[in-house]
Amino acid sequence: METNKIPSSVLQTKQHFEILDGLRGVAAFAVVIFHFMEWIFTDPSKNFIGHGFLAVDFFFCLSGFVIGYAYDDRIPKMGIWNFFVARIIRLHPLVIAGSILGLLAFLFDPFGGHLELYSAGKIVLTFICSLFLIPFPVIADRGFNLFSFNAPAWSLFWEYIANIVYAIVLYRIRKNLLFVLTIIAAFAICFVAYNSGNLLGGWSGPTFWDGCARISYSFLAGLLIYRFNLVIKSKLGFVSLSGLLLLAFVMPFSEWNWLTEPLVVLFYFPLLISLGAGAVLKPGLEKVCVFSGNISYPLYMTHYAVLWMFGNYYTNYKPDTAQLAFIVPIAVILLVGFAYLVMKVYDIPLRNYLNTKRKEKFSKQKTPLS
Repeated sequence: METNKIPSSVLQTKQHFEILDGLRGVAAFAVVIFHFMEWIFTDPSKNFIGHGFLAVDFFFCLSGFVIGYAYDDRIPKMGIWNFFVARIIRLHPLVIAGSILGLLAFLFDPFGGHLELYSAGKIVLTFICSLFLIPFPVIADRGFNLFSFNAPAWSLFWEYIANIVYAIVLYRIRKNLLFVLTIIAAFAICFVAYNSGNLLGGWSGPTFWDGCARISYSFLAGLLIYRFNLVIKSKLGFVSLSGLLLLAFVMPFSEWNWLTEPLVVLFYFPLLISLGAGAVLKPGLEKVCVFSGNISYPLYMTHYAVLWMFGNYYTNYKPDTAQLAFIVPIAVILLVGFAYLVMKVYDIPLRNYLNTKRKEKFSKQKTPLS
């Protein structure tokens, strides 16, 4: 018998694209602001960031690119199971944190709610489903979200599905077949947009399969960018690309959404990722991009508990514009601070501990001599 250690290259994390990390943070901030504005502007055409939900499609596309870059050459060495473990360690601690925060907000919302309408059994079952990312859209007070205690987790559900399909199928297939699958997924996106009038779906029971179409195209497109090395060198930097990304979220909300939104998802977001991968980060912005990238996922997964409380506050007390101009910015700043605290105190220490255990297990693996 001899010890068969996993190569160190498998255990190490590849260097990040700092500008893409920064853009992920910009998209996360856009989602948070969009969720606040949803309550204030019930008419989406009056919402200045009415397309903020498209940030999720940007996340999906970026994920496809990053997963391909990080794991295409590592899965054969590390194995599918170890890939799954690595992804669960990376993603699931914040799934759990978001579920707990959502449950607490549901139980102790100071501004209202209808807790008396739900049995303890239904609440417990909903919470368990949230912890394990099992869709369970049964809470009316939460808009029949797939995950009532943390609405944004719907995209994590599809992220997990994409990771599973990637590890079993996608990392093995040739580039030409990947291209064909991406084209098929593009037709699915267009069908969803035409049928629904937009690409807002995926978060609820009735729009469940819209989420499948959104992840399918964008994840494949990101993977395609990596596989075909569609990296565009330019002089654009983080600030310029952030501005271009924000344009997608603030474009006018109109009856033409069925056309404009697919165009953004099909072409504009992949273009931005190609540009971001080839852009050069200017000195002095490294810390901004690192912070933006680091805070993006914690912010995305912890902010929504507060959004429900804000929604009940807004519905019951009808604050005026001057009050909202004070409340919303302060709330966003506090949410960023809280997300940073969760990241530092909970997410990073837990992931470091689990990754240490994972590496120890790898180093102890043995195989018989052939």
